[in-house]
Amino acid sequence: MFLKSNLSVFKFHKISLVLFGAMTILCTSCEEEKDSVSTVEKKPNVILILVDDQGYGDIAALGNPYIKTPNIDKLHATSARFTDYHVNPTCAPTRAALLTGHNANRTGVWHTINGRSLLLERETTMAEIFKENGYSTSIFGKWHLGDNYPFRPEDNGFDEVLSHGGGGMEQTMDYWDNDYFDDMYIHNGELKRFEGYSTDIWFNEAIKHIEKNKDKPFFCYLPTNTAHSPYFVADKYIAPYKDNDAIPLPAFYGMIANIDENIGKLVDYLETSELMDNTILIFTTDNGTAQGAKTDGHRLDGFIKKGFNAGMRGVKASKYEGGHRVPLFIHWKNGGITVGKDINELTAHFDVLPTLVEMCGLEVDDDISFDGKSLLPLIKGESNDFKERIVITNSQRTENPEPWRRTSLMQGKWRLVDSTELYNLETDPEQRENIASMHPEKMKQFKDAYDQWWQDLLPTYNDLPRIYVGNEKENPTKLYCHDWHTEGDSPWHQRHIRTGYRDNGYWAIHVDQPGTYSVKLRRWPEETQLALNAEAPIRPAKEGTSVSASKPGKSLPITKARLKVQHLDSEIKVEPTQEYAEFKVDLTEGEAELQTWFTLDNNETLGAYFVSLEKIE
Repeated sequence: MFLKSNLSVFKFHKISLVLFGAMTILCTSCEEEKDSVSTVEKKPNVILILVDDQGYGDIAALGNPYIKTPNIDKLHATSARFTDYHVNPTCAPTRAALLTGHNANRTGVWHTINGRSLLLERETTMAEIFKENGYSTSIFGKWHLGDNYPFRPEDNGFDEVLSHGGGGMEQTMDYWDNDYFDDMYIHNGELKRFEGYSTDIWFNEAIKHIEKNKDKPFFCYLPTNTAHSPYFVADKYIAPYKDNDAIPLPAFYGMIANIDENIGKLVDYLETSELMDNTILIFTTDNGTAQGAKTDGHRLDGFIKKGFNAGMRGVKASKYEGGHRVPLFIHWKNGGITVGKDINELTAHFDVLPTLVEMCGLEVDDDISFDGKSLLPLIKGESNDFKERIVITNSQRTENPEPWRRTSLMQGKWRLVDSTELYNLETDPEQRENIASMHPEKMKQFKDAYDQWWQDLLPTYNDLPRIYVGNEKENPTKLYCHDWHTEGDSPWHQRHIRTGYRDNGYWAIHVDQPGTYSVKLRRWPEETQLALNAEAPIRPAKEGTSVSASKPGKSLPITKARLKVQHLDSEIKVEPTQEYAEFKVDLTEGEAELQTWFTLDNNETLGAYFVSLEKIE
């Protein structure tokens, strides 16, 4: 693999040669010109819907007796349905694998916070591949693979970007006090307020963009922030699920009902605009259910005691089946995928990109080697290559990966969990009986396969994704405590900011240009314009919705600020009524760790939650 800059140069020369040859042919034959145009017009469009926190069992067509999902059910009825499809147990790793065709650990993304949700710069994304093949590319919704250059969607192949910050509403990077309704989102690098509910906005804006760009093939990525917490939605969507003791959280189902409504709206648009037949429409989710089922005392990994989870053990973030087996539906009329067909072979998120490469006839650089493989032969009923494959998923959620940490190794219906628990889903779908002692040869086979896999990935773990500062594509650079490298969990939610969460860590940065920088340390985000010692006001509840009032923000008696980066380690006194503490520092080009401290009047310290670096000279 090589860096994107080199990849882009290679592809530029490659495409230039293709275009030169094409122009020569076009000049010699009008008939061939018609054929060339016809070929371009036959390129299928792609819409990839990725729903947040909806599990396999949160769909009526997959057996849930409580939820109503008529539009997802219609898609299920006319799609190739992968019944043994697996992702990572949490969101950012799944997104990294889905968009690169690589195991998430290889991409540098094995956590949702702590600087380990940043996609390594060398990775080539689905959007970049589509863009290099002449597609318009767009994203509407949740990114969660980095909010700074070079990790943002616009740095990774997306022409049109509409997104929120971080991994969800109310998270540290998100605009302060966003609550799903009439919020501020990032549109092509600029903050802009949109009226309406978040999921409605993603789908409405996607339809508008498709309409403007329908004359050329398009790739549209629709990763909804729902049904992730906080569980805010209009009361009308919750009402059908109230007063049913079997439903763990009516608002969660209400959010899925709204998603279903929007999928119906999208399909209606595609049909009336005559785009449906030549559009590959994919529906999937990023991990097991968050609130569709409740477990016993083992919490994430327990057996289901309430709700519906398709007979699986565990929920979101679990190493058991309920944490990582999710739905995948693929529909494409012009590709002959219009009839409901269950495909039972073991498949995974990193298979989706190689599948689209084959379906769309995309050119991909020879140096890109996918961990996954195309699912098209399975759809056509032509392949048995999946029978013996091994798929490994894990939930590291730590600064440095550890062997067998919350891991499931899968082959067929066999599941080896954490190297010590062996299950056969054919006879034990709920993973209740550990039969490791009965199958020593299989245990050895699986452990050897894991060791080989681990050794292959091990060099990647030394690669530290770094946020660029002083680059023309983002100046100033705004750093968020969400990305602190720290032994604990970095403060990733606005409630942590409100309560004055005590922790600290460093940011891994790359100084792109030497010069003089203004570095500002804040206790509150810039958009609030609150002083260092201010109390943040309560965000009120919203009538007719499940939006609840926030807690007030705690005042912190900050007296000193400290900054450590490269050669500088400086501390200054501050007036608590200041909005920020500012340092002027000369930085040299290269890699660095940046850390900050606020000292309180009792000499306790914590890191500055929000820091900006602006190259001024």
